[in-house]
Amino acid sequence: MMDRDVERSPCQWARIAGTFYFITIVMGVFAEVFVRDALTVRDDAVATAANILAHATLYRFGLAADLVMLACYIAVTLLFYVLFKPVSRSLSLLAAFFSLAGIAVLAANCLYHLAPLVLLGKANYLSAFDTTQLQALALISLKMHARGYNIAGVFFGIYCLVVGYLAFKSGFLPRILGILMAIGGLGYLTDSFTIFLLPTIAARLPDFAALGGIAELALTLWLMVMGVNAPKWKEKANAWQIGKA
Repeated sequence: MMDRDVERSPCQWARIAGTFYFITIVMGVFAEVFVRDALTVRDDAVATAANILAHATLYRFGLAADLVMLACYIAVTLLFYVLFKPVSRSLSLLAAFFSLAGIAVLAANCLYHLAPLVLLGKANYLSAFDTTQLQALALISLKMHARGYNIAGVFFGIYCLVVGYLAFKSGFLPRILGILMAIGGLGYLTDSFTIFLLPTIAARLPDFAALGGIAELALTLWLMVMGVNAPKWKEKANAWQIGKA
């Protein structure tokens, strides 16, 4: 059903994909930058715990934003699969698998965001630990959350590489967007593997993941404003249908 709808109006559906992508980015930035980064004090468990307790509502909104982000990213993944299927069904499916794998990692990673609220709560069973231990465990949970993002970055890096190739070969999107997405994918992969393999120097290196964010935002804005070149998309779709027949 969706395939037929996209065939009738590929530009409209591309804009819908761009809108979901934009929501994904906004929710992710809010949760990561304006919640976790804002409330976490590097290597200071006491100050971090105090910030979370003082801004518990904001912290909970961070979790809600993460969940909205993941739901929207699933929609983006499905729409991208349909939009890029005329270019290469197998590669479009591969991109979708890597995206869903990254989404699954981030979904499980949400438990690390939730953990400090549990650890810093007033439940009776927490009396087995002293306050200092609970504060340290809360900070450890946030550090594990950051590592979860790095793990997801491997899957999203490959996803961006494949989408970049598909966009470059598509003919219905500017090739520069495909190049940017490929560079962004390499940025995600470089950032993640540098942190895993060279942790002592990773902090002194540039934030390569920012390249991925820039690339995804560029593709998002193009899709929202311009959509795709509908005649060229339909030409690709017709050629794919003929080849499938």
